[in-house]
Amino acid sequence: MAAAVCAFILTLSALCGPRVGTGAVSTPTNVSLKSSNMDLVLSWDSPEGASSGLLYTAEYNTSVTSYKVGCVNISQLECDFTNLSISMYGKYTGRVRAQLGAESSNWVESNQITVDKDTIIGSPTVTLFSNGATIEVTIVDPVFKTSSLRDVYSLPTYNITYWKYDQIKKARSLSNIHQNRMVLNDLEHWTKYCVQVQINTKRNPNPSKPSKRVCASTTNESGAPWVAAVVTFVIMAVAVALVVTAVVYRKSISHFLCPKDSLPQHFKEYLLAPPISPVYLAMQNSHPPEEIYHPVSIISDNGTVEEGSPLEATGTSCSKQPDSTIGKR
Repeated sequence: MAAAVCAFILTLSALCGPRVGTGAVSTPTNVSLKSSNMDLVLSWDSPEGASSGLLYTAEYNTSVTSYKVGCVNISQLECDFTNLSISMYGKYTGRVRAQLGAESSNWVESNQITVDKDTIIGSPTVTLFSNGATIEVTIVDPVFKTSSLRDVYSLPTYNITYWKYDQIKKARSLSNIHQNRMVLNDLEHWTKYCVQVQINTKRNPNPSKPSKRVCASTTNESGAPWVAAVVTFVIMAVAVALVVTAVVYRKSISHFLCPKDSLPQHFKEYLLAPPISPVYLAMQNSHPPEEIYHPVSIISDNGTVEEGSPLEATGTSCSKQPDSTIGKR
């Protein structure tokens, strides 16, 4: 009976050994060491049925050194080793354990990676410039966490794929391009093209993530790109000169636009004085002219004086003669 109990305990220990640590704390699962753009990150999942308040400690080592502490008593499910004197050409392994109070689980090791060979290279940035029936492709390398793409990989190349818009099945490719600028000149006029780029290196067997698809349309006439650059430079230079002039001579400009000196008093008196022109004064002081007139009497042949009768009705001649009553008024 005792032998059977012992055998049962040993069997249970063998089955549960990997999941039971010094304090009966379950171990983390899915422990993985990865690199993206030359970083180094260890990630894991919580143990099944993990209790609240569970903390983790993560470490790393190289093929020639022992384990070094990376993160201690963290609640996150990953630990970033990038800033811990990581070599871009080093070969690394990580491990992690769970802790609950004074108890902890067994260590769980990750896979081993070589940073420069296994890192995932991010997608490059692509811009297009259309000039007539050609399109210039400009490529900007992804930003690495440490160093740069050309410092890590001495001879990276680009694979450029381009196609007419909505005709991706007829795409054409240019491989092993070393320059980060390339002109596509076998294009049709007034046609929209899309471009996508990937980076290849000799030491890393996997190409980079592809860039976003960028599209541009060709035209019929080509223009010199330097003309726009010269015009832009001249405009910027004039704008800078005006700003500098305004800053340097701001006081003089302010005094010119808003003078502080007042008009002399004798100028004010002269401008506000009433006019003294002789013509104006004569017109202002003149009186209406005196009217001179004489009374008129109409005398008929019989010596009768008729006033107010029409000459045609009387049929007589008339004359204007002075009367004894004529006077000057």
